[in-house]
Amino acid sequence: MEKSLPPIPAKRYFTIGEVGELCDVKPHVLRYWEQEFTQLRPVKRRGNRRYYQHHEVLMIRRISDLLYSQGFTISGARNQLQELAQSQRDGRKNAQLNGQEMEGMESENGPDLDTAVSAADSSHALTAGDYPIHQLQGKMQNALRNELLEIRELLSV
Repeated sequence: MEKSLPPIPAKRYFTIGEVGELCDVKPHVLRYWEQEFTQLRPVKRRGNRRYYQHHEVLMIRRISDLLYSQGFTISGARNQLQELAQSQRDGRKNAQLNGQEMEGMESENGPDLDTAVSAADSSHALTAGDYPIHQLQGKMQNALRNELLEIRELLSV
């Protein structure tokens, strides 16, 4: 019998009592979790009052789910959150690499990737080991962008 949590209101800061109600966790548990999970760092203002932001409320819900629904220990939940954070960092790093390649990476890093893109377009199969995937994706995005620009020019005439 899973209890449904209320929606999180569109506010900038939440008191510890509000977070307790939004996440169905008592305030003393939230204070303990601050010690155990370094990701939880509420802003402290006058009189050491804690004010949580939206992303922290979401994280508390995630911690609660890991501990109470999925049965993780504190250290297991901490490891899960660290793995999640690492995968998000890796994803952002890959996105940055792809963005840099689109801005001007040419085929100086090995085989001619323009040829690879042409081969992919003409339905020649490329194996995953032929080219690093992030280089291939960047070149394909460049080729697609160039083709769309050509189409736009043709339509504007």
